Amino acid sequence: MKKDISLKELQVIPGIGPSMARDLVDLGYTSVSGLKNEDPEKMYLKLMKLRGHHIDRCVLYVFRCAVYFSKTKHPNPEKLQWWNWKDKEK
Repeated sequence: MKKDISLKELQVIPGIGPSMARDLVDLGYTSVSGLKNEDPEKMYLKLMKLRGHHIDRCVLYVFRCAVYFSKTKHPNPEKLQWWNWKDKEK
């Protein structure tokens, strides 16, 4: 039951659907506020280790967006689109 509540709560984050919410719960996150002080890069690496295979880099971009959303009282709408969190071209 608690897992279902966590899944629903995490889906209020832009870009987080049922599958990504399950990933976050599997990583140990149960609320939006639980992401506030997290490092998206570490979350991404931890998920790959947990799943045992490479995961598309887009998941990292979604994690960046989710952490931003969790710690920003009045988020910029542009920054709530995961694709705006892509790595900068070198």
